[in-house]
Amino acid sequence: MNSTREINENEDWTMIIRPQRRWYDFHLGDLWKYRDLIRLFVWRDFVAYYKQTILGPLWYIIQPILSTVIFTVVFGQIAKLSTDGMPAFLFYLAGQTIWSYFATCFTSTSNTFVSNAGIFGKVYFPRMSVPVSIVISNLISFGIRFGMFLLFWAYFWISGSAVQPTLWALALPLLVLLMGAMGLGFGIIFSSLTTKYRDLQQLIGFGVQLLMYATPVIYPLSTVSGVWRTLIMANPMTPVVEVFKLGFLGTSDLNPIWLLYTAGFTLITLFIGLALFNRVEASFMDTV
Repeated sequence: MNSTREINENEDWTMIIRPQRRWYDFHLGDLWKYRDLIRLFVWRDFVAYYKQTILGPLWYIIQPILSTVIFTVVFGQIAKLSTDGMPAFLFYLAGQTIWSYFATCFTSTSNTFVSNAGIFGKVYFPRMSVPVSIVISNLISFGIRFGMFLLFWAYFWISGSAVQPTLWALALPLLVLLMGAMGLGFGIIFSSLTTKYRDLQQLIGFGVQLLMYATPVIYPLSTVSGVWRTLIMANPMTPVVEVFKLGFLGTSDLNPIWLLYTAGFTLITLFIGLALFNRVEASFMDTV
């Protein structure tokens, strides 16, 4: 009778929670089942970030403008770095706009386990829904910044500046997908590692800043040669930034075919991140 009762009860179950036994048991389909929860996380991440600020979401516009002004003065006026004939302000704003999405996805997801340990230890839901929601919420902020970039881009284009958009501008959705996936992959790798090695959290912000200087954000790739160019080309974000500039500014010293390298690198990074995240998920409460 007991076994029969258990079988009947099992027929009413909608989900069976089992321990993860293999590195590649990702169960990504659960993310779709919990899409309403992801939507709530997106709203939380987007609204709560600037909830107790005076200017609120305006910071999404103020921050890149202030950074661009500083770059224009320091690197354009003082250091006299080349911008391949582009208006310095627009050149630096383009680099900031495309780079910021990857950087925020990376840094925001890199402390997933540590910052959400309280809720992770109380109720079951797919842990991957948290970093995925962060990537989506950052996509909203990217949309705001990109809209601002388009306004300045239109102004310089109408005023007769040397801006020559190309059809590669249509590749923007692909660029955003690559940046989001790469930022997610790197973020969950470091999130998994920081559950045991907390000092890595101190290095992430500094490391992302250094990586920006190893990416043609504040300088054109055409000014780099020799071994330095080889190192910069090894950076998977270089093709993304260069194709964005090619599409909207019409200037780049890179063959867009290099996006295949970025795509391959992103897939490998994301797979490693998912496997490591999946492995750490089973026991991270013992170390956090």
